[in-house]
Amino acid sequence: MDDLVLQARSFVGLFALAGVAWLLGPRKKISIVLLAGAIALQLLIAWLLYSVAPFRAFLQSLTGVVAVLQEVTNEGAQFVFGYLAGSEAPWEADPAGGSGFLFAFQALPMVIVLSALSALLWRWRILEFLVRGFAAAFRRLLNLSGSASLGAAANIFLGMTESPVLIRPRLPDMTRSDLFLIMTVGFSTVAGSVMALYVSQLTGVIDGAAGHIFTASLISVPAAVLLSRLMMPAEPVSEEALQKEKIPTPIYHSSMDALTTGVSDGIRLYFNIIFMLLVFTALVALVNVLLGLFPDVFGAPLSADRILGWVFAPVVWLAGIPWSEATQAGSLMGLKTALNEVYAYDQLSRIGGDLSERTRLIMTYALCGFANFSSVGILTGGLVAIAPSRREDILQLAPRALISGTLATLMTGAAVGVLPSGLFG
Repeated sequence: MDDLVLQARSFVGLFALAGVAWLLGPRKKISIVLLAGAIALQLLIAWLLYSVAPFRAFLQSLTGVVAVLQEVTNEGAQFVFGYLAGSEAPWEADPAGGSGFLFAFQALPMVIVLSALSALLWRWRILEFLVRGFAAAFRRLLNLSGSASLGAAANIFLGMTESPVLIRPRLPDMTRSDLFLIMTVGFSTVAGSVMALYVSQLTGVIDGAAGHIFTASLISVPAAVLLSRLMMPAEPVSEEALQKEKIPTPIYHSSMDALTTGVSDGIRLYFNIIFMLLVFTALVALVNVLLGLFPDVFGAPLSADRILGWVFAPVVWLAGIPWSEATQAGSLMGLKTALNEVYAYDQLSRIGGDLSERTRLIMTYALCGFANFSSVGILTGGLVAIAPSRREDILQLAPRALISGTLATLMTGAAVGVLPSGLFG
C-alpha cells in the first residue's frame, strides 16, 4: 500500500481516536484550539527531535548511553550472579542449546541500577531541572494548572506512583479533571527506570530504540492531556492554581539516601516484573489450552493472541497499520493492555520479522505506556497512600483513565505514522 495513503490514515486516525474519547465523555463542545494544538504539538516534537541536528544527535547518543549502562550493569550482575548473568559457565556449553540468555539475571538488573541512578540525578537536581522545564512548557502550551503541568512533566522521567509525590500538597484539593489528567498521563508514559529494559528487548527489532522510547514517552503527554480533557473537561480553578507550582521539600535528604531508596524501589520493581511475567505467561498458556478445546476457527486453533488481535485490529488500523498486519499488531496491543508492555515488547521482538518496518515503528510507540490492568492496582494504591482523602475519586477514575491512557499511546503511534518513514532512518 502506498505510504501516502497510510500516512493519511494515521492523520485521520489522530482525530478518530480523539473522537472515541469524546464519545466516552460528557460530549461537550470540543475546544478546537486544544484539539489542533495537542495534535500539532505531538507532530512538532517528533519532527524536531528527528529533524533538527542537535536533537537528533541527542537521541542517537541515547543508544550509546544505554549500551554503557548495560555494560556496567553486567559487571555488577556477573559479580553477584556469576554465570547466570553471562560470565563464563563452569561447564562446557551445549553447542546445540539455546542462546543461554536469562532475562531475570541479564536484562532486569538494569531496572535496579537505573532506579538508583534516577534517584541520584534527582537529588543532584539534574532531573528536577528537566522536569521544571517541561512543566513550564506544558503549562503555557497546553493551558494546564501549575500542579497538573508539574505532575505531567514528572511522568516523563519518574514512575506513575513517584511523580504524584511532587504534587502531594495539592492532591487533596485538586479538581477531578486535573486528577484524571495526572492518572491518564501516568498510564500513557513510562518511567526512566524501565526505558533501558525496553531498549534491550527491541534490539534487532528497530534501530535507535532508546531514542524512540524517550520520544514516545514525551509526545504521549499532549495526547494524554487532550484525551483526558475530552473525557473529563477542565473545571474552573483559582488564579493561584494556574501559577507555577513549586517543587516541595527535597525527596531525598542526601545522596546516600537517594541511592539506597532508589535501590529499594528498584528491587520492588525487579521482583514485580519477574513474578508478573511468570504469572501472566502461565495464564496466557492456560487460556490457550482451554481455547484449544474449541473447534478451529478459520483453519487455525483459537488462542488468546488471535482473539485479542481481532478485538484490537480496528484501532491499530486507525493508527495507520495496514489491514494485512492489523491482526498481529492488534494482538500486541491487546497483550499490552491485558498483561503489560514488557510482555508485549517481548512478543514484538519474536514476530518483528513478520511485520513491515513501518508497522514495527508505530507499534514501538503504541506499546510504550503503563496502560494495563495490573497498573490500575499499582496507580490506585500509590495515589491512595499519598492522598487518602481522594480515595473514592481515585477508585472511580482509574478504569476510565486506563481507557484514555490506552487511546493516548495509540495516538502517539498514529502521530509517528503521519510522518515520513525516512525521517526516522
